[in-house]
Amino acid sequence: MPIYAHEGLWILETHQTAYVLGLHTTGLLAHRYWGAKLPYPDDYPGDLIGEELVVGSYVLQDIPFDGLGNRVPQEYSTGAGTEYTEPCLKVAFADGVRDVWLQFERAEASDCELKIYLCDAVYPLSVTLHYRVWEAFDLIERWVEIENKGDTPVTLERVWSAQWHLPIGEHYYLSHLNGRWANEFQLRREPLVEGVKVLESRRITTSHHHNPWFGIDRGTADEDRGEVWFGVLGWSGNWKIAAEVTDFSSTRVNIGLNDWDFRWSLEPGQTFTTPSSIAGYTEQGFGAASRHLHDFIRETVVPHGGAPHKVLFNSWETTLFDVDESSQAQFAETAAEMGIELFVMDDGWFHGRKDDYAGLGDWWPDAKKFPNGLGPLIDRVNRLGMDFGLWIEPEMVNPDSELYRQHPDWVIHFPTRPRTEGRHQLILNMAKPDVQDYIIEKIDRLLAENNITFIKWDMNRNVSEPGWPDAPGEPRELWVRYVQGVYRVWGTLRQRHPRVVWQSCSGGGGRADLGILRFADQIWVSDNTIPTARLAIQSGFSHVFPASTMEAWVTDMGEEFLPLDFRFHVSMCGVLGIGADLRRWGEKEIAEAKKWIALYKEIRPIVQQGDMYRLGPLAADDFTGVQYVSKDQMSGVLFAFLLHRLDPATPLILYPRGLTPDRLYTIEGYPGARSGAAWMKTGVQVRLSNFSSTVCRIWGEN
Repeated sequence: MPIYAHEGLWILETHQTAYVLGLHTTGLLAHRYWGAKLPYPDDYPGDLIGEELVVGSYVLQDIPFDGLGNRVPQEYSTGAGTEYTEPCLKVAFADGVRDVWLQFERAEASDCELKIYLCDAVYPLSVTLHYRVWEAFDLIERWVEIENKGDTPVTLERVWSAQWHLPIGEHYYLSHLNGRWANEFQLRREPLVEGVKVLESRRITTSHHHNPWFGIDRGTADEDRGEVWFGVLGWSGNWKIAAEVTDFSSTRVNIGLNDWDFRWSLEPGQTFTTPSSIAGYTEQGFGAASRHLHDFIRETVVPHGGAPHKVLFNSWETTLFDVDESSQAQFAETAAEMGIELFVMDDGWFHGRKDDYAGLGDWWPDAKKFPNGLGPLIDRVNRLGMDFGLWIEPEMVNPDSELYRQHPDWVIHFPTRPRTEGRHQLILNMAKPDVQDYIIEKIDRLLAENNITFIKWDMNRNVSEPGWPDAPGEPRELWVRYVQGVYRVWGTLRQRHPRVVWQSCSGGGGRADLGILRFADQIWVSDNTIPTARLAIQSGFSHVFPASTMEAWVTDMGEEFLPLDFRFHVSMCGVLGIGADLRRWGEKEIAEAKKWIALYKEIRPIVQQGDMYRLGPLAADDFTGVQYVSKDQMSGVLFAFLLHRLDPATPLILYPRGLTPDRLYTIEGYPGARSGAAWMKTGVQVRLSNFSSTVCRIWGEN
């Protein structure tokens, strides 16, 4: 059993890790252990280490100005009494009381789930902490339910999903993903010092600027070695990570909904459920941490986890808004010749859409561009042996649209403020059920009447004037109800059209998280398709997400200094797509594209479903590599990239990973078969000139 319960102590075990919590002598629910799995249940600490520790001349229990709550690593702190660390829960009761004193009620444990029931000492407020053990993935999932059992409303001001504690008395480093539009997923690593380090989104979506992922180590971990504690939040709206180091050498990472501008009126009898946080521990460095998340996402989160994702062509860079049946059919002929499997028509196909000033919200084919609807074009694409996909942006509306003229009250706004436009568009209030129903009706009809197997769902701006004038209750519930509305729309459409593959796009990687991946199989990582920039973007992305979710296009960006094979190799590290202007490609480019697409189809099962290894950080050098190994370790593929090195005489060596040590392997381009141990210990020397790349197949012998 992965969960052991004994006299106020609960041990949660995965294949290789353990997480332990228990009741403190004061009745507080305390964290006890998070790390490597130990041989016996009695090996785990049943009492808090350091409770009687002397600091200076004071025993911990008697330090002035700091109550015990500041020093006991609570599983879910509330800031009650003389607690001054970051609380997970803040509420206001109807009588003006603004704190919570939680008491343990009972616990329920099943094969893989633990529920800890807590309640306020005075008020009829129940807090249930949920723990789910994902034993095969070495992960623990946590979320919280808050129930109002009284007869007056309770205002929630903060309600986080989890507080993850690190072993006490150590110095730690925080790894996180930073960026902006066209420069997402830049890996950062910094020491944690006393105080609180905050990462967040206030943009009503996950954002390009930070991602709800953390990695914690002692400053010594690398890709292959060292202890790493890591976690994510499955949420597609405002979120916050608060990594705190206390003055008593306690380090914890709080993660959950952002409490900035947040209020939630919890009415009598109602329950509020937080999004989940999923976290894990490994002794095999950041690479293993990534692979745990990759397997978890592929096998338990995305809708079509085991299905191969098709090589696509997208029309945007070829035609922009100037799409019609005849031109798209012409490009489809060229795409089919190259071996494309999925033809996606991007922006410009719907009613009144000739530029980005008009049309958003009117989701039916433009009668001038497609007088007979989309059917004839789709039929032609299908006859060429390709599936058909479509771009949409349902959360947005242009003021110049039929929808906005009929329902100007449907957008997020403050009545007394100007309605700030971004890309000439406003945001529909997805918290409103009538807005949700409208989008469901329009997109459902589009999918029901046409043979569409792929949808690229875009969101090209962030929020402004976050008002909800006709809200039925607290208008600041917008931040959560908006995302819940998005999930309802996606969920309903997915249920009605289960074979459709959905892609999450938000001007690139602005909505990339485990919440949206419950509905979407793929993520558009960045609008920046310059391959040299994509190497760092894709590497950062891979710390959380598997290659099967990473849409990567070959475009004309970077063609001035990068050969076509380099551009293909970068995109072949994810789900390969073509977004170049095919009118500019001659017979030579078409033939080369056909060659690389054919190779990608051969290695696709390894790239999309295998284990990924980052071989050399791009931040440390302009030479880097990425390797994928099949789950049975019988085959692999290695990509190597050299940007620019002043000293070309320096050997370029990559050390493969993930091979069976005593199995013989052949690596394409290198003579003879050698053991996996030999390849991994001695490496392979790659011969590249500046701004060049290579791809090598790896074959194992039975």
